[in-house]
Amino acid sequence: MPTTSPSPTTAAWQDLDRQHYLHPFTDYKALQAKGARVIVRAEGVYLYDSDGNRILDGMAGLWCVNVGYGRRELADVAYRQMLELPYYNSFFQTAHPPAIELAKRLVDLTPPQFNRVFFTGSGSEGNDTVVRLVRRYWDLLGQPERKVIVSRVNAYHGSTMAGASLGGMAFMHEQGGLPIPDIVHIPQPYWYAEGGDLSPEEFGLQAARELERKIEEVGAHRVAAFIGEPIQGAGGVIIPPDSYWPEIQRICDRYGILLVADEVICGFGRTGHWFGSNLYGIRPDLMTIAKGLSSGYLPIGGVMVGDRVADVLIEKGGEFAHGYTYSGHPVACAVASANLALIEQEGLVPRTRDETGPYLASKWRDLAGHPLVGEARSVGLIGALELVRDKATRRFFDKRGEVGGICRDFCFQNGLIMRAVRDTMIIAPPLVIDRGQLDELAEKAWRCLDLSLERCRAEGRL
Repeated sequence: MPTTSPSPTTAAWQDLDRQHYLHPFTDYKALQAKGARVIVRAEGVYLYDSDGNRILDGMAGLWCVNVGYGRRELADVAYRQMLELPYYNSFFQTAHPPAIELAKRLVDLTPPQFNRVFFTGSGSEGNDTVVRLVRRYWDLLGQPERKVIVSRVNAYHGSTMAGASLGGMAFMHEQGGLPIPDIVHIPQPYWYAEGGDLSPEEFGLQAARELERKIEEVGAHRVAAFIGEPIQGAGGVIIPPDSYWPEIQRICDRYGILLVADEVICGFGRTGHWFGSNLYGIRPDLMTIAKGLSSGYLPIGGVMVGDRVADVLIEKGGEFAHGYTYSGHPVACAVASANLALIEQEGLVPRTRDETGPYLASKWRDLAGHPLVGEARSVGLIGALELVRDKATRRFFDKRGEVGGICRDFCFQNGLIMRAVRDTMIIAPPLVIDRGQLDELAEKAWRCLDLSLERCRAEGRL
């Protein structure tokens, strides 16, 4: 159990934090009053805070630390590369071995239509690049009117201007005058909350056909692409019905629009497959990657560019006026290559598919029996628990998000990081997690659900 009051060291860190550090996605007034939790080290699947508490990281950082913390192999690679070539850019017709080698490794791992990659510093930058690539492609084909990109409500595609616009989160669009022009959204395939009386299969088809309706509404001659996460991660681990993605693929094929898979969360083994696209059998033209690419050890992202798009860019020629100072950063590329080698050598993808993923699913099914849990869903090592007022009618609490916040705080207090999205509790632990640690995760989750239930009853929420 965490200590009840911060140590002098913690208090000093918190004071400096209050004075100087503006955190991402944070209510600054609230954090000033509360103080940040200070994480000082990590090992395997555990974090340690400045008060000495050990916390099981059920979120792999931000969905990214696939190989776990404390991998000396990756630190050594970074050190050697920093001594040899700490930085050079990829502008001005220049390249270097780490970027070239990583590009080849990615081509070998991704679906066969991908033979080239454009490197970025993050998934957000990757999705900005997607917008530029999509529109450049259609311009080169003499169809500049095809600018509209279709995304989904409650999707997350980053927090840059273009990334936040592609995303479908209303609270983000309320700040900054978003979305930018020519980005539109269709409903999400969220059966539990929005499926009504339809079966999951029926609802999946209905949700997918919203794309066709939007294309016809906008005008097929103006639609450039559809973008989607195979599983909507930050939106609440929304696992689409099996009928959804085949229908999306059919519609994209029918209208000739580009299909973009945002694999930032699903990529590099999270689902028990190398990519979510493999799981659902879709054929994307562009694929955004980041997070698990380096297991978060250094910032790096990219866009896998399918032959359909790359061939046009190359054959038509002309400068693609886009890029970043840190595109193909040599140290980040070297670490990413070593990280992917670790994932392969340790068999983390088949292990997730055949062993730990099914084991998590069994523990998750047990949690579905808790009085607060309306649905427990998972694929591989990603999962969600729906906290509801009434299980039989799939009725949520009146003020969405409050109970999720209560449960998240109890988790934090009891040595577990489990994230709350509204009243949906979500996890995505490191791929190195073992059965004993999954038992620990499930036991702590049940304990925190019990504490949340007690609080809900005491406050008259039930």
